[in-house]
Amino acid sequence: MEIIYVYTRKRSEFGRPCSFSDRPAKVNVDIPPDPSMASDFVLRNPVDSYVQHTSDMSEHEVNTERVEVESRGVNHVEGGWPKDINPQEVEQTIRFRKKVEKDEHYINTITHLGTLMEHCVKQNNAINIYEEYFGEEEVAEVEDEPPSAKTINVISKLTSFFNVLLSKRDPNITKRTATHLSWHPDTCKKLAVAYSSLEFQQNTKDMSFDSYIWDLENPNKPELVLKPSSPLVSLEYNPKDSHVLVGGCYNGQMAYWDTRKGGLPVEVSTVEVSHRDPVYGAIWLQSKTGTECFSASTDGQVLWWDIRKLSEPTETLVLDVTRKGLLENALGAVTLEFEPTMPTKFMVGTEQGIVIACNRKAKTPSEKITSTYSGHHGPVYALARNPFCPKIFLTVGDWTARIWSEETKESSIMWTKYHLSYLTDGCWSTVRPAVFFTTRSDGTLDVWDFLFKQNNPSLSLKVCDEPLSSLRLQDNGCVVGCGSKLGTVTLLEISSGLCTLQRNEKTLATAMFERETKREKILEARHRELRLKERARSEAQETEVEEKPVESPHEVLNRARREFFEVIEVELQRRAQAETQCMRGKVPGTGRTQPQHSLPWGRGHGSASVFQVKDRAGEEAAAQGEESQLLKDKEEEEEEKDAA
Repeated sequence: MEIIYVYTRKRSEFGRPCSFSDRPAKVNVDIPPDPSMASDFVLRNPVDSYVQHTSDMSEHEVNTERVEVESRGVNHVEGGWPKDINPQEVEQTIRFRKKVEKDEHYINTITHLGTLMEHCVKQNNAINIYEEYFGEEEVAEVEDEPPSAKTINVISKLTSFFNVLLSKRDPNITKRTATHLSWHPDTCKKLAVAYSSLEFQQNTKDMSFDSYIWDLENPNKPELVLKPSSPLVSLEYNPKDSHVLVGGCYNGQMAYWDTRKGGLPVEVSTVEVSHRDPVYGAIWLQSKTGTECFSASTDGQVLWWDIRKLSEPTETLVLDVTRKGLLENALGAVTLEFEPTMPTKFMVGTEQGIVIACNRKAKTPSEKITSTYSGHHGPVYALARNPFCPKIFLTVGDWTARIWSEETKESSIMWTKYHLSYLTDGCWSTVRPAVFFTTRSDGTLDVWDFLFKQNNPSLSLKVCDEPLSSLRLQDNGCVVGCGSKLGTVTLLEISSGLCTLQRNEKTLATAMFERETKREKILEARHRELRLKERARSEAQETEVEEKPVESPHEVLNRARREFFEVIEVELQRRAQAETQCMRGKVPGTGRTQPQHSLPWGRGHGSASVFQVKDRAGEEAAAQGEESQLLKDKEEEEEEKDAA
């Protein structure tokens, strides 16, 4: 029992009351100067002094602890039995019922209660007492709330021991990247963070390999320190057993921990059978034993494991899109995606910007790679299926985030604008089908709501100054964790408008995705038709070229020589005709001078020019006209002689 003492007092009784009145000045103390102390002072003339008469102000921010309210109810099935009667014994209960039913008081009580019960049943049939009359207004209030986010916790790396005691800090001096986050599957009060330096040849000798499990309610130190043989790049809680975690190391090994057994790994895979590059993705599979998982790496392999036997992988897949199974042609995997509702299918995002869709249960290795999607200019850093529409998936790479449909292979159905900074990670909201999150290399977290706005994010928040590297959302969709390049993990609480399912939102989002998928299908069919026409046109041109006989170089030379001499022969004939006309000169008895025709090249002799022969047909016609004119002149001359 808590005892509380309460003291009350009137406000007017606090302190000494002030009484002000007008009165003349009065000297309380008069200290005369001491001449003997004058030698201790230095005269300064002039003397400037400044007085700032303002009160000092300070600003503080406090995040108050949220009060969690929980509604509980009791379903009363059966009770009221005496202590000496066991309700589980059928014979005892039947015997007791017969004894009570014979009592007259029992019959009168049942008759009276039956009337009241009948009245309540009729009233309930007429009016539903649980009906909500103001549900629409509550939804409207949620929609009107502006999108926002509040920082509730920061897990960062500081070297000061004093700061380590004040907050959840990583005590390592060397800055490492928070490469992966994983929330506790049962309670959202714990967060597992994998720390590793992914920069090439930047690992120092004193760099720690440790990763941590943080308890959000204990700000003093990590709850558990995981000590792998190589820095962890990926780390995941087992959804069926919250004490077990699996991690992928920087050197390609796989390891798993049991938190009940301490921070050392229970078992680690051997180097010979592990990946050859860092393990960027490790996901638990839906199995009866809850011990199966699979991993992917930039070495181009996907390996399946059973943590009960990590001595060798149970299955291997080479990510060779040519379907030849050659490791040298394989594409490096950067991210993995697995949807439990589709246990045989999974997807891999590669360094080359290609998303590979796979089917584990295919008969041959070449059939396991079912399709590919290409749309990014760089590595695909995030890949996630929509929890409400599994055929729709999100990819994050280069400067954009893209939404794809399994039915359209050639292009995405929706995408964001090109940002000025690189995108590093992304995920869907677990409660709203059209909301997803992305992180950028300038330290900004973007929250997109494609149902209401597609050009710009609904909320853009500057989380930190360094690049953000990882992102993970709680299952309730209200708290998101962001890891940075310098190892700072910031936990943000999203406003209720972004984590509350709106009216008919699922139907509207599904219709939007289907509409965009249909549009892309129409565009793909049109592009396919244009490509077929272009291919048919090119094939027809190739056929024409093939039908035309191909001349040898010797035949081409002979044909050119023959055409050249033909042109020379025609030109020589024309020049001979022109010279004949010039020799005739002036015709006697007419008084007219025969028109002179100069050769087009300005000389009477010389080689013929091909360009000067172009108009020879017109010149020949002119020469024929002159000859006819000469004949007419001769006839007139003869007539004049006859007349004389």
